[in-house]
Amino acid sequence: MSLSAEFQILFNIVLGIAAFFGGFMLHAIWEKQQKLEETDIKLAEKVSAIETLVAGNYVTREEFSKHIDALFRKLDKIDEKLDRKVDK
Repeated sequence: MSLSAEFQILFNIVLGIAAFFGGFMLHAIWEKQQKLEETDIKLAEKVSAIETLVAGNYVTREEFSKHIDALFRKLDKIDEKLDRKVDK
């Protein structure tokens, strides 16, 4: 065998090994990417569930208005009592 043929065989072997490890690394990166995407989807679902849960615990506009009206009615009664007290 000539030097050129031996160099070509050695080059092919080195290139084959490099391609094998490159493919292995790409496969590992691909798997990690898939796992991260799955985890991201699960986390997004959890955040959405938490947002729904938190939003459900807020006081609605109607409830707030009803309580404020009751508070002002009570304050008006107190004001009337104070006015009567001052008139005496």
